[in-house]
Amino acid sequence: MTSATTQQTQQARPQAAVKPVRWAADAVVMLREGGRLHLDYSAQSLWRVDRLIDDLRREDTPYAAVEGVLRGLGAYAGEVIARQTGAEWWATGGDHWVRTPDGRLWDPVDEARRCFAGHGSLRLLCVDATGGARHR
Repeated sequence: MTSATTQQTQQARPQAAVKPVRWAADAVVMLREGGRLHLDYSAQSLWRVDRLIDDLRREDTPYAAVEGVLRGLGAYAGEVIARQTGAEWWATGGDHWVRTPDGRLWDPVDEARRCFAGHGSLRLLCVDATGGARHR
């Protein structure tokens, strides 16, 4: 690999994180200001996020009304994984993935959508991505 190729790869990784990091921060602020939820980027906070998404589903909230919120909550889960494991954000074709140091790719934004449909869990995604280790 040439140094030019290495430089391009290193520059692409931080750029891939810009959008999901912003989405996560926006979700944290929105939920804090709304007084509904305090998120601290801990693995334990994902239990509250799963519960919030479940509440939205049970209230029959239209998907179109929560699409941006789900994107932000999925990005938040990705940031939790990144902070717990040293993972990096990757982007391809408009999709954003988290790549953990062991090389596995995770799609927390899609997992948030699955959670809304009643078939996923951001908390369990984090447990899987971090190897089930307990985090403070």
